[in-house]
Amino acid sequence: MKQGLSLRVSQHLALTPQLQQSIRLLQLSTLELSQEVEQMLDDNPFLEVAEDAAAREEFGLEYTNTPVSQDNREFESATNSIADNADITGTTSQNDSETGPEISSEPKLEESWDGDGTVESAPDDSEWGGDAPARKNNLDDSDAEASDLAGSHESLQDHLHRQSLGLRLSDEDRAALHFLIESLNDDGYLEDSLSSLAAGLAGDDLEQVEELEQHFAMALKLLHHMEPAGVGARNLAECLGLQLLDCKDCEETRAAMAICQQSMELLAKRDVKRLSHLCGFPEDVIKGAIGVIGRLDPKPGRRFVNVERNLIVPDVIVVKSGRGFKVSLNRDVMPRLRVHDLYASVLKQHNGKGGGQGGQALQQRLQEARWFIKNIQQRFDTILRVSSAIVERQKNFFTHGELAMRPLVLREIADELGLHESTISRVTTAKYMSTPFGTFELKYFFGSALGTETGGNASSTAVRALIKQFVSSESPKKPLSDNQISEMLKEQGIECARRTVAKYREALRIAPTSLRKSL
Repeated sequence: MKQGLSLRVSQHLALTPQLQQSIRLLQLSTLELSQEVEQMLDDNPFLEVAEDAAAREEFGLEYTNTPVSQDNREFESATNSIADNADITGTTSQNDSETGPEISSEPKLEESWDGDGTVESAPDDSEWGGDAPARKNNLDDSDAEASDLAGSHESLQDHLHRQSLGLRLSDEDRAALHFLIESLNDDGYLEDSLSSLAAGLAGDDLEQVEELEQHFAMALKLLHHMEPAGVGARNLAECLGLQLLDCKDCEETRAAMAICQQSMELLAKRDVKRLSHLCGFPEDVIKGAIGVIGRLDPKPGRRFVNVERNLIVPDVIVVKSGRGFKVSLNRDVMPRLRVHDLYASVLKQHNGKGGGQGGQALQQRLQEARWFIKNIQQRFDTILRVSSAIVERQKNFFTHGELAMRPLVLREIADELGLHESTISRVTTAKYMSTPFGTFELKYFFGSALGTETGGNASSTAVRALIKQFVSSESPKKPLSDNQISEMLKEQGIECARRTVAKYREALRIAPTSLRKSL
């Protein structure tokens, strides 16, 4: 075998650390970006918050309902750039077109809207953001903060323990009641049997197991008389029965008690004839009893669960401007960062005197700070470009609502902006847009196409909105079936099979016909 040398020309993409960071920042949500900024501020001494936002601990992440100004603005700021010691001036221009979206961004991005939905930017690495003053929430001073409300939350166990303080019990019964209260799940049910609970405490001592069961039985009776009604039940039927004991004694209540003694499957199917035969009540009384049961709480403990509430803060704000729409970044979610001037100047002097390995390490950290600021700028610039393209494609939605939504796929926006589909996917994930019709995730504006009789396409989002409209206007006594909805869509010129209607109905969390029927 003869050895030789040869040359080969090829292209490959090298994922540099800067590019990897840019991709990672692009797919982060607003909350995750805030955490990333805080982590970087702690790790990198060359990175600091701009002076105009230094007092804001959340780096501009608090939400405000202050409307975005529609006037043209020119932001001017002069800072010492570490890269070239140049003064930076950021300007923003808007669209003069009446139909296309207008672009309004933050300082340090020189942008222009040329009518095709693209944004040209020249980011600077010294500072991100302008000299806008910190905003305050729209809450009055008398309103409690969210953290205070979370701290004052009372759990189901605390609520029951507080009621038990007024009972005169022996030490054994009080301990048994306390043990049962702590054994309840989030719904207020006692999942384990009394015998299993006693066996778990006493082990193989049968005499002690029997004694514990007696104490647990006494404690369970007391627990069933506590608020909320139905707490401590072992199953759904017992929970409903305990709540019916507090209802007014009438024929419908007695019928409801009889229904709870039957299979819950019959109640779920609303099989009135079968329940009437098994319970011995007329059908009209059974219908009234089902209505009484429908007003009960099947999960009495849920009201005490401290559910984590996530506040959605829009990244992009769209407001009507004349005959068009104005697209702007939400300045309250944009971190205002810059390179620390003093540290950078000291490092420059140190390197001029011939700094060693320590100076090279610090120079690398300075470069990382510049990269981080540039990548954040690039993130918001890309979000603005994609959002502007979406508004341009979905202008009918912003005028007439979701019924006017047109089909849109990631490939269309990617081709228009010269980006990859994966980039568009990252931009539209966990990013939100505030519109005149509410706040939506950017992915909401993308939907598959359904054929029409005219040869055009209808958006699946618009079809779901149409199905919701049909169901909301149906007769409660005779709700529409999936097949009937499919026929109604065909009358509108939209080809949608019954199975597709059922899939969209389930996605909208609309109950089937049998459960929507009013008794």
